Amino acid sequence: MKKTELISKKISSLLNEFPFLSAFFNDNGLELKGKKELTLPEYFAEFDEDEIEDRAIDAENLISQIGEFIEQMIAFLGKDEDIVKTVTILPGTDKSGDKEDFGKLEIHQGEIISIVGPTGSGKSRLLGDIEWVAQSDTPTSRKILVNNDIPDNKWRFSSSDKLVAQLSQNMNFVMDLSVFEFVELHAESRLVENKEDVISRIINKANDLAGEKFSPDTPITSLSGGQSRALMIADTAILSKSPIILIDEIENAGIDRKRALKLLLSEDKIVLMATHDPILALMGDKRIVIKNGGIYKIIDTTEEERTILSTLEEMDKTLLAYRTKLRSGEIITEIQKENIN
Repeated sequence: MKKTELISKKISSLLNEFPFLSAFFNDNGLELKGKKELTLPEYFAEFDEDEIEDRAIDAENLISQIGEFIEQMIAFLGKDEDIVKTVTILPGTDKSGDKEDFGKLEIHQGEIISIVGPTGSGKSRLLGDIEWVAQSDTPTSRKILVNNDIPDNKWRFSSSDKLVAQLSQNMNFVMDLSVFEFVELHAESRLVENKEDVISRIINKANDLAGEKFSPDTPITSLSGGQSRALMIADTAILSKSPIILIDEIENAGIDRKRALKLLLSEDKIVLMATHDPILALMGDKRIVIKNGGIYKIIDTTEEERTILSTLEEMDKTLLAYRTKLRSGEIITEIQKENIN
């Protein structure tokens, strides 16, 4: 923000535009009560000479610091123009050096893309290219565009601006914190204003996904694998700045997969799923087939496949019901096949 703009606005306008600015005033012991309708020069002009001397107040320097604080926080929290609407993959080569046979693949905000292929086929390499916004400088020679343009270097080199957030099957907590304290720590790092509401929302959403519910006081080290993944999916969906979420084989994660995807999409993420599960694969808008390190096919999910997906989901629901009955110690009988749900 230009200094002329900074000093011309009322403090109330600055706080409305940059809510995090209140932290600067609090941390520096600068009282705002009854003074929010002043500009910054007017605000500092109200300090008397004794107070200026006692507190070593340098108005010019503090105004400069406020400007720098705003710039740093904008860089950390991100701006509207940082929103990723599309990610485009331009073709490279497979392991044999043969050119990938597609023009380009444009992935839009709110889409689910499945990535399928045999183990070792190159699914991770594709995600690596996207994560590091490759510019023909990786083994595949692929090129990644963000919003149809060569991406800003921050997507590659900034520790706070990551294009991809990864969620895998193997998640183990080692911190001695409760669920509430863990989520609170992340919320505070994001400087959210309504922290209590956000924490409550994340924990409630996680419990919607998990097979067995847990409380805010539950130690995170005692969460099951399914509960851990449910918590991280909810946390990532609601608090993560990363516009792309990679879900790595959650078919055996012990969570409600459909609800997990719905939650992620409701937060305007692009979802990429590396999976061997036909249900997850067919939930995608498209699926990328990887073969020999290259993108072999890009397939739009057909209406017939949507119908097959419904059948597979019913079968999955039946299997889940059997599993639940077995876990609860019930005897499975033939007659229950028709009434299992």
